[in-house]
Amino acid sequence: MAEFLLALLLFLTSHVVPPAPPVRHRLIALLGRRGYLLGYSVLSLVLLGWIIVAARDAPYVGLWTFAPWQPVIPVVAMPLAFWFVVVGLAEPNPLSISLRRSDPAAPLAPIVATTRHPVLWGFLIWAASHLPANGDLVSLILFGGMAVLALAAMPVLDRRARVHLGEQRWQALARGTSVLPFLAVVSRQVRIRFSRRFVLYTAVALAAYVWFLLQGHRLLIGPDPLSLLSW
Repeated sequence: MAEFLLALLLFLTSHVVPPAPPVRHRLIALLGRRGYLLGYSVLSLVLLGWIIVAARDAPYVGLWTFAPWQPVIPVVAMPLAFWFVVVGLAEPNPLSISLRRSDPAAPLAPIVATTRHPVLWGFLIWAASHLPANGDLVSLILFGGMAVLALAAMPVLDRRARVHLGEQRWQALARGTSVLPFLAVVSRQVRIRFSRRFVLYTAVALAAYVWFLLQGHRLLIGPDPLSLLSW
């Protein structure tokens, strides 16, 4: 349990200290924006991998009993989580997290029109959907902590974007999207403009989900999600 808590603490620290404006500006000046994003992504993946390994080795402390409906929730929810994370990272987003440089003067990418924080929503859906299917203390700490981190990061990124873009430009861009996924689309404030690149990224996200469901989860995490379903 101690190793798991240490790994989780370092993961949370890595999402507080390097993104802090003074630290981030110095790292970008030293490494460049691409180098900073690449290094930050690698660090996050390494720490996340450590958390998973430490969680598997931690003692099991059950909190609620297993029910057949519980594994269905992540199987149904994870395609949307994969879509938000993969397409959100691949498309430029001046309002939130992205691996591509954003042009604040350009129209918002289709994924950003669905929600201005697609990557954070992807992680939130991943964490929240895995809580019912894992009824032990370590899973509650892990997935509950990740869900809280994703929710807490949304207003932080909003404030950062407001400062970076200026209030007028931020308000103009924010009117073309919403915090809650699909709210602006359903209320007809915006229309999603599909592009070939958007369709390609969507196909990659769905392919990644299918591979993870059929093989990746068992190879990288341990349990086979399909074997837990009651057919």
